[in-house]
Amino acid sequence: MHIDARYLDDHTNIEGDICIVGSGAAGISFALEWINTPYKVILLEGGGFEYDNQVQNLYAGKNTGQRYYPLRSSRLHYFGGTTNHWAGMCSPYDPIDFKKRDWVPHSGWPITRLDLDPFYARANKVLELGPYRYDIEYLKEVRPNKETLPLDEGVVWNKMWQFSPPTRFNKKYRDDIVNAKNIHLYTYANLTNIIANDSINSIDKLELKNHANKTHNVKAKHYVLACGAIQNARMLLASNKQANKGLGNQNDLVGRYFMEHLEVISAQMFLKKPFAMDLYGFDPKSWTTPRAEIGLTEEIQEKHQILNGTISFTPMALTKSQKPMIDVWTSDDPLESEKKLYENFEDYDKIDRSVKNPYETNVFELFTRMEQAPNPNSRITLDSEKDELGVQRAKLHWDLTELDKHSMRKIYEIFGEAVGKSGIGRVKMYDFLWKANNSEMLKTLGGGWHHMGTTKMHDDPKQGVVDANCKIHGLSNLFIAGSGCCSTAGAPNPTLNLVALSLRLSDHLKTLMRNN
Repeated sequence: MHIDARYLDDHTNIEGDICIVGSGAAGISFALEWINTPYKVILLEGGGFEYDNQVQNLYAGKNTGQRYYPLRSSRLHYFGGTTNHWAGMCSPYDPIDFKKRDWVPHSGWPITRLDLDPFYARANKVLELGPYRYDIEYLKEVRPNKETLPLDEGVVWNKMWQFSPPTRFNKKYRDDIVNAKNIHLYTYANLTNIIANDSINSIDKLELKNHANKTHNVKAKHYVLACGAIQNARMLLASNKQANKGLGNQNDLVGRYFMEHLEVISAQMFLKKPFAMDLYGFDPKSWTTPRAEIGLTEEIQEKHQILNGTISFTPMALTKSQKPMIDVWTSDDPLESEKKLYENFEDYDKIDRSVKNPYETNVFELFTRMEQAPNPNSRITLDSEKDELGVQRAKLHWDLTELDKHSMRKIYEIFGEAVGKSGIGRVKMYDFLWKANNSEMLKTLGGGWHHMGTTKMHDDPKQGVVDANCKIHGLSNLFIAGSGCCSTAGAPNPTLNLVALSLRLSDHLKTLMRNN
């Protein structure tokens, strides 16, 4: 069922069993699980079914610290959220990502990889991926007669990726949601305030507004914030009329530990003779064909006290005109920035692949995707400026640590040694890594538009915002869905992980509803 909140009578009261705020990957994945259940589910979307520039402007904010993309264009604000232009890269987090690592301050999840495995398998289906297999044997099944780099398996390993078509949740799941009798989708229903009871230990109702100057209220038994890591933190902090620090922020943790993936073009690999690197490249016949990247083993990460990351390979012939992403995605208009991003890969379209396989060559450019160390000083706060609906805008201070910078260099030192010892070639780090100049390294450093943290998961309320079941500490009926719950960032893109976390939360709430 679909209702446009702009056409409701002003001050309409909406009631249900569960209210989900946000219809991106997290919110829709959650809602799909409740179709044909005996519960009334309210799904709130601030925009409509198409891009709306006025609604998009509600995401505008300020950046300080390390250079970052404009906040206004780093997420899409309509049904389907940022899945309306995501690339589809998926891989589960590694077991080490969930562990407490002595050399990584603030690391460790209250759950393990094994806890998420069944939900990863279900998330694979939601995202239209292949079977839940991310092993090199499966990769060789789908790409037969292709070889991995002959490197020491005690040092490096081949991390596999699968690719969603990519699933556009707006197109794929819109009819399922709209036609579901018990799912009540309200578009143009922007959350502007979360109102707790007098004791501030549970949520009483939500306040909604839109550009039609309508205000509505929602009452439910349980509430799930699925607005993304930045907006979830923003709304908790901005709901400060009852608790002056914001809801769930009694320990000043809401908004902290904002994490991104550190992405940068880092080095070149020169092989003694051409090597068919097809297992590591995109299949020209199908975007969805799995591929691999190189990672460092858990033992090596511990030995060298470094963060987790991967290395991907692109033939130099395909990189001649490419610029760093941080220099490409500069417009606060997401449509304009997306256009520039595609133009940045024009070399891929110029190669005649029928004549020559570009991945069978001897010179490759190397690209890093590395987790960011959890850092309480990397955070979301509120700006003094308010948006058109009266909510204080978000301000991002992206802050990196010495561990981030050290790990980036060390990964290439270790990989370069492995390539040299194998006798197949050499690795040349670019000057900003080789000369150990932090300011130079940070000039071309970008992110993957992967917002994580800000409502960190930890069983101790003095160390995290949500518990192992994604419930906010101190509030009995308010939950967070999505990558804001991540305790660490891992090396993979976060979509598979955030969908898995949403499905796990859905199961938990079903148990609560049955028992109450």
